[in-house]
Amino acid sequence: MKRREPLGLDMTPVVDIVFILLIFFLVSSVFKKEELALMLELPKAGASKEISEEKTLSIELSKDSLAVNGKKIVYEEVIAEILPLAKEGKMIMFYIDKDVPYSRVVRILDLLKTHSLNKLALVTKEQ
Repeated sequence: MKRREPLGLDMTPVVDIVFILLIFFLVSSVFKKEELALMLELPKAGASKEISEEKTLSIELSKDSLAVNGKKIVYEEVIAEILPLAKEGKMIMFYIDKDVPYSRVVRILDLLKTHSLNKLALVTKEQ
């Protein structure tokens, strides 16, 4: 006489479906366009004004790092990265960590001023 084995659920098709759904959601989701390269803790301010992202160029400054448009660079490369984009009339969004020494901020601002890049906005968090 034959013995019948209890029927079990085959997990292979279930795993295949889960992976297909995972791939579908990863491909079809929209990621945030501009991510900050450095983890900054911005100071808080009360007044704020929205600026469209297509017309901006971002500079991020932390205690020991510098990034332009989400790409880490060294100080000597700042003008080479910024000058072509800023000459198109883009506004420079300046993200500065609240613990950055004032001398580092002045150094970057001075560099921008020597190249007549005056369309500058300091970005803060809302209170």
